[in-house]
Amino acid sequence: MAGHSHWKSIKHKKAVVDARRGKVWSKLARLIIIAAKRGGNPDDNLALRYAIDKARAANMPNDTIEKAVKRGTGELGADNYEPVLYEGYATGGVAILVDALTDNRNRTAGEIRVIFDRNGGAVGAANSVGWMFTSQGVIAVERQVIEEDKLIELALEAGAQDVQTSEEGYTILTAMADFEKVRKSLAGYKIPIASADLSMIPSQTISISGEQSHKVQALIDALEENDDVQNVYTNALFED
Repeated sequence: MAGHSHWKSIKHKKAVVDARRGKVWSKLARLIIIAAKRGGNPDDNLALRYAIDKARAANMPNDTIEKAVKRGTGELGADNYEPVLYEGYATGGVAILVDALTDNRNRTAGEIRVIFDRNGGAVGAANSVGWMFTSQGVIAVERQVIEEDKLIELALEAGAQDVQTSEEGYTILTAMADFEKVRKSLAGYKIPIASADLSMIPSQTISISGEQSHKVQALIDALEENDDVQNVYTNALFED
């Protein structure tokens, strides 16, 4: 995933949060609930800490976050959400991964299939596109906050795998196991972080533009609109 593609994704996600704040909060609450099932203390549960960080970045109220944690630990009743991954293709053979949390697999699977069909895509079999993606940490830093050579030096010393640059800023890639270490190291140097998340990074990309890019984005938007969908990953490299 090239740097400018990641920064386009950041801008798009911020716009989505602004436009659909209530829906975004509902999805983040599910993420917190799932994470809290492994323990309600974010100091001992990294997944919960990341979920809470996402919720705070989306300006979710603290009392809403606390209620979601308690629902996950069972203090406010049980919620039986489970993670599920869907794989498929958009127009032109673009790979799509859909990360969802659902309390009804049959309902969600049917809704995802309809969304793909209506937007010129197709749902694939298990691992039809998943093999193209690797779980990695992704940290974004705006260009104006630090010189390129200095950031690369600090990031690589902290254990980052790669630093990509674009006009908007820097994209730092880490192994999953090193994500928190690198994030903490950069924070220790007082480097402002635009975003930090665990993501699925494609090993190869497909450059798209024009009408194809509109169709692929329309499919991604429709998937993200679904209540059960948490994240949508693609190997599309938007050129416009």
